[in-house]
Amino acid sequence: MLQAQPTLEQIPTLTNKQNRALKSLTIMGYLEGTSFLLLLFIAMPLKYMMGIPEAVKYIGMAHGVLFIAYILILLGAATKIKMPIWAMPAGVLGSFLPFGPFIFDHLLKKSLKKR
Repeated sequence: MLQAQPTLEQIPTLTNKQNRALKSLTIMGYLEGTSFLLLLFIAMPLKYMMGIPEAVKYIGMAHGVLFIAYILILLGAATKIKMPIWAMPAGVLGSFLPFGPFIFDHLLKKSLKKR
């Protein structure tokens, strides 16, 4: 049986404040995810294969700052956007996995569009 397609009035939209929070979360997630990938795939091989520990020192420090900022922005965005219950633990877990923030961002936006 065919279902009626939702009209524009039925699709929830985010307020400007919520859009800014989501955009901040996306940007910080991409920065944090990129810094983690740089740490894993560039700095660590430089340290352990070529004996250049400075790469881990500087990229690791930047990644630590970005990680903390990402978690704080995730907390703020969760309250402003009223994310689904799974989003907060998934966002934190995603920050510990390679490519996790990118996947989390995609799944969160997909979930928000369905609401």
